[in-house]
Amino acid sequence: MNADRLPPVAPEVTATLVENLSPRLRKRLDAAVTKLGARTTRRDGDTVTIEVDDETELRLHAPGGVVASTDAITCGCLLAPACVHRAAAACAAPAASLAPELVDQPTAEAPDPASVTDPASATDPAPVTDPASATDRAPVTGHASTPALDSASSPEVASPDQRAAADALWSAGAAVLEAGVDGAGAVTQSALLRAAHTARLRHLPRAAGAALSVVTLLRAARAGDPSYRTADLVTALAELLGTAHRVGTSSGAELAAVRGRARRPYSPDGSLRLYGLFTEPVVTDSGHGGVRTWVAGSDGRLFTVGDVAPGGVGRALGVADRAVRLGDSALTHRELGRAGLAVAGATVSPDGRLGAGKGVKAVTARGAAWTEPPLAALWETPPSEQAARALRSTYRYADPDGGGSDLLFLDVELLGAVRESGGSCLLARCGGGVLVRLTVADDDPALAHRDNVALLAAAPGTRLRIIGRLVPAPHPRLTLLACSHPSGEGTIDLGFDRLRRADLPDPTAPVHPAPPRPGGSGAHSPLYLLERRVEQTVPAGRAALGMLGDVTAETRRIRRAGLPTAAGLLAALCASAARRDRDLFGRLLPADTDGFATYWLAAARYTAAVAESLCSAAWEPTQEGVR
Repeated sequence: MNADRLPPVAPEVTATLVENLSPRLRKRLDAAVTKLGARTTRRDGDTVTIEVDDETELRLHAPGGVVASTDAITCGCLLAPACVHRAAAACAAPAASLAPELVDQPTAEAPDPASVTDPASATDPAPVTDPASATDRAPVTGHASTPALDSASSPEVASPDQRAAADALWSAGAAVLEAGVDGAGAVTQSALLRAAHTARLRHLPRAAGAALSVVTLLRAARAGDPSYRTADLVTALAELLGTAHRVGTSSGAELAAVRGRARRPYSPDGSLRLYGLFTEPVVTDSGHGGVRTWVAGSDGRLFTVGDVAPGGVGRALGVADRAVRLGDSALTHRELGRAGLAVAGATVSPDGRLGAGKGVKAVTARGAAWTEPPLAALWETPPSEQAARALRSTYRYADPDGGGSDLLFLDVELLGAVRESGGSCLLARCGGGVLVRLTVADDDPALAHRDNVALLAAAPGTRLRIIGRLVPAPHPRLTLLACSHPSGEGTIDLGFDRLRRADLPDPTAPVHPAPPRPGGSGAHSPLYLLERRVEQTVPAGRAALGMLGDVTAETRRIRRAGLPTAAGLLAALCASAARRDRDLFGRLLPADTDGFATYWLAAARYTAAVAESLCSAAWEPTQEGVR
């Protein structure tokens, strides 16, 4: 059974079913989830049936696409409703959450996804004495103190209920670090889901979204999903713990950003003249699929029109040729990516989404080529400035109403394929002689990304105008989303349109050899020694990190490289992992999970901040013009 074939289950439903199990059945829950995953399923309308055995069936009823109550999961076994099967089915199904692009109406609830760590200062002036000094300059604990209200004009602070919800999220996240992926089974995940549900009720949608991201990644890791990456779970855990801590220490505008928004406010924006740029497929880990079409206004502002709902990659392929839900326009998403719109009564969210309310009027208009105004101006900004802007758009505690884009618009010359540890990618040269690695946005063979990038890699010397999404890395790196046609006529949506060999230039064109490894700032930085320990914690937990032995040689090497803060964090992290105190009778006391989570979060946030600093520096052209 593929988990994608099960309907999403509301977090509180899964948590309740697990909490109602007896201690004996909780011990059997992980095995039951695995066993249930091997059974066949069938769908009949809103109901999915799982054959538990030859005589027993389990049903999940999902009106509207989501299992919203415990009564919607029924089992025909003799022990029902107190059986383990209902809880196992809920744990095997995706956790229900609204994807950011799911609804474009002003009243749609869409929690801010948590996928990027919080950048902090990348300077490294002195060794660490307090592990939290590398991030917040305040103790990072699950039980944050309450700022005092000195006067009626004091900035708003979190309510006691919100701080309690944040404490629960912190404890649940710290438990994941303690156990690691191997030990974070269904019971640990249900605690996270319960904490996420409580956080959403307490108007903390950003923290709730971070918890759901952690659960989704834990399930992918335990199921052996080939798309799972440990770095993604590191990022999600750091976001969860960092946000939970900030709820208790923030105030005013910063608190508003930390809370996030459960409902994206759409504000009137008058009349807009829009020009299509490209359309990209959207396929999420939660089983949603659809498209996002990017358009630009006359002033260069970027907007999106999306259509995402449960359905995966199959829905993404189908929706691309459906009409855009905006006014009276009959354009499909792929047509809008090359045409234009005139919109009256437009409503726009802070992140640039166009609302589709009843008062919005839109008619088809002429589009513009990428080489014509106003679109041509997007490619005139130097790559380094574009990269800096894209990094700012990922700053997790910025103004919540500050829009931003992680898209880069570059003119490049293709240099050919270059091998990496995880495979190969396409190397290209852009402005200032900067070498940028172009990677596949989605490896799903049903989409055209992989085949198109492979064909482009076989055409060195080709000059293209491209659109890509920044990938934070110590070297310039993008996921390739769209490009001009190699013939110079039109554009290619690399997720949908398929290039042919006949579209490429003569293979006898001059070849520009690609260097095997672009250099740049941070190429030989020993920061990876700290990053490695941060990542090693996630698969196997705190105890495994504590058994890795002495790290004096590693800290000495990091300190010699001029990174005393990183050296201090590494020493503190490993010492905390190995520390186990005893009582007066020599018995081991429970591990200090909060303290270990404190050091881990500081190390994770620090490495993310330095990585972003190195990323920004890598996009700067060198004095010689070649990087």
